[in-house]
Amino acid sequence: MSNRLSSSESAKSELAIVIVNYRTPGLTLDCLASLEPQIEPGTVVVVVDNASGDDSADRIDQGIAQRGWSSWARLIRAPENGGFAYGNNIGIRAVRAELYLLLNSDTVVRAGAIAGLLEAARLRPDAGIIGPGLLDADGDFDQSYFRQPAPPSELIRSANTGVVGRLLSRFDPILPPTDRPTEVDWLGFACVLVRAQVFDQVGLLDEGYFMYFEDIDYCRRVRAAGWKVLYWPEPKVVHLQGASSRVSSAGDAMRRAPRYYYEARARYFAKYYGRRGLWLANAFWYAGRCISWPRELVRNDRLRPREHEALDVWTNAIDPLRDRRARSTEAA
Repeated sequence: MSNRLSSSESAKSELAIVIVNYRTPGLTLDCLASLEPQIEPGTVVVVVDNASGDDSADRIDQGIAQRGWSSWARLIRAPENGGFAYGNNIGIRAVRAELYLLLNSDTVVRAGAIAGLLEAARLRPDAGIIGPGLLDADGDFDQSYFRQPAPPSELIRSANTGVVGRLLSRFDPILPPTDRPTEVDWLGFACVLVRAQVFDQVGLLDEGYFMYFEDIDYCRRVRAAGWKVLYWPEPKVVHLQGASSRVSSAGDAMRRAPRYYYEARARYFAKYYGRRGLWLANAFWYAGRCISWPRELVRNDRLRPREHEALDVWTNAIDPLRDRRARSTEAA
């Protein structure tokens, strides 16, 4: 399919749904199938294949044509795998819309979820970003809304004990479960609705992040511009967490995270707290390990940090804001 919109498609749509695919063609087609009964006039879907390097793009292109989705869905082939923000930005630029739904390929959108999010946008014009209730593969609550992390948050994370979490609760990213609409610091970008006015005012996602922390960063920028970030739990979306990433998968919780995760972490802390703030975050991480490590020895505790994390937290510690594209990065 062409990367360019036809003249009839260049008119402004009410809703554009952007899905970034990287070697998950089956999941992407399942996601599109869940959207099919919810597509209303004025809705377009853009699938961006992030240079998968396999047959993903062809399979998705063929699936769209064979299943009769061409009237509302199209494929764009990115020239390179520039990361999550990069892929989403390509999709956002490709279509003019009033609202954009950024949707992971490893999601299944439950019936009524699109209408529910559009209703939330109508009811809350002060909300620049709105996220639905996420469920895991078993249908259970999946945490998707959080407090903004700061350097002391790393002490909570590495100490992994309730005492520290309670003492430093204002720095704990984890918020209690709720079934009510709630203003939060940031939402995970597995599924978020963003107003076009936000992109016009704040700009697009920061492509300096290859993957991870771009959602925290963007929500922070949006709130700084005066918009609310809103968790709206009634619409439900299933997130098959980890199906497209080996960082968030439960089975990989203690395995070494890829370099791009720590590059993103370094970029976030340095961008908002300076390079010394990144070093302070690392110091807090080590302080937390002084609490958790003895407990692990005594109890043979399974909740250990990721492999090699004591070294990996120093990734890009000297020049954390240098353009990611100037150095080689791992593929997602």
